[in-house]
Amino acid sequence: MKTLKTLSAAIALTAISMDAALAAPVTYTVDSSHTYPRFSYSHLGYSTQLSSFTNTSGTVVFDAAAKTGAVDIVIDMTTVNTGSTDFNSHIQGEGFLDTAKFPKATFKSTKVVFDGDKPASVEGQLTIKGVTKAVTLTVTSFQAVPHPMMKVPALGANAFTTIKRTEFGAGKYAPYVGDEVRIDIAIEALAK
Repeated sequence: MKTLKTLSAAIALTAISMDAALAAPVTYTVDSSHTYPRFSYSHLGYSTQLSSFTNTSGTVVFDAAAKTGAVDIVIDMTTVNTGSTDFNSHIQGEGFLDTAKFPKATFKSTKVVFDGDKPASVEGQLTIKGVTKAVTLTVTSFQAVPHPMMKVPALGANAFTTIKRTEFGAGKYAPYVGDEVRIDIAIEALAK
């Protein structure tokens, strides 16, 4: 009987330890090879143009049990990819991104809103060209499961927000070239 009590106590302590480990916040490092911010806007009403950035870094903190999280992203604006080398240079100019003075854009979360067990939106501060504005990213998909190949905790999400580029000092040719810009981000991150 004493052995049974000792075994029961050991199992209970193990379960408590496992629950504590699962409840702890996990910090993930952004996988830059699978994280791409994209932006789209109306070009003279003729078409919706879509461009991306090819170098993004940062961290995500996620605690599934506590339903809390934090996001800290840095986008290298000099890596803009419009599909045209000439236009990449053009859009990095002073009237648009002005990457000579402002090579980075950042997003720092202030609140993660959950719907059930998953984030539904992320509120935060977006800084472009030295101008910081509050934005809300709407999360359209989210998954936090072990990476099947890397065998480490991993997460991924898709989210979007809409801004007015004139509010960030990037309003060249507005309103002919659309002022409203949709920003989409596909993000993947691996546990540190």
